Amino acid sequence: MTDSKQPGFDPHAFLTSAGLGKRIVHLKAKQAFFSQGDVADSVFYLQEGRAKLTVVSNAGKEATITLLSSGEFVGEEAIAAVAGNRLATATAITACTALKINRKEMIRVIHEEHAFSDLFLAFLLARSMRTQADLVDQLFNSSEKRLARVLLLMAEFGKSAHPQTLLPDITQENLAEMIGTTRSRVSRFMNRFRKLGFIDYNGRIRVNKSLLNVVLHDQPFEQNAISAALLIAPPGSPKAARRVAKKVNTIKQAPKKPV
Repeated sequence: MTDSKQPGFDPHAFLTSAGLGKRIVHLKAKQAFFSQGDVADSVFYLQEGRAKLTVVSNAGKEATITLLSSGEFVGEEAIAAVAGNRLATATAITACTALKINRKEMIRVIHEEHAFSDLFLAFLLARSMRTQADLVDQLFNSSEKRLARVLLLMAEFGKSAHPQTLLPDITQENLAEMIGTTRSRVSRFMNRFRKLGFIDYNGRIRVNKSLLNVVLHDQPFEQNAISAALLIAPPGSPKAARRVAKKVNTIKQAPKKPV
């Protein structure tokens, strides 16, 4: 008599296939996963695409809370002890593919499958740490540095071995909402970043690795720009000298940083 072993639970397979209590949904850009005030009856796992969470105040003012990328859950409030209503609206920024898991099935798999509950707990901890970092950023950093951080997060620097430097379509109004400033100031910051070589944009934004200096090192933006030029060409070489001279000339012509 031979023992037949049951195959182990595979969280990846669970999150990439439809089944009892779950189905794959496809959304177009600007289509909502759910809206603020809806009944929280399901959790979504974003398989492909980018999305955002927004809230609207009683006065009608809208604010973007966070941006979401593939591999993240959204709508996790649905598994609270007492099911309530959605606190925010989740909207696709690009075309998205997601797994919609109903509340009952989500609670079941968390309770019964340790591999899945470990994965979900890791996600919740990462989301909590991200939220705390966002709060610290909002309280202590300048709006210019907050914009740099948001652009890096959108490009997935630090999250992926191969960052997506070309960002999905996002308006300056959305960026302004996320960092708590005005669209005109975001426009000035973006022009400044482009002059200093941190980003390129012509319709869509491309983030250069040199923008990391702005967030990682508490130095003036001008010093970061010169450091980035030296990283590209070794100090002492004619090429490095030309790059630094070009950056210095650009800095002199750049508009003064707003207070």
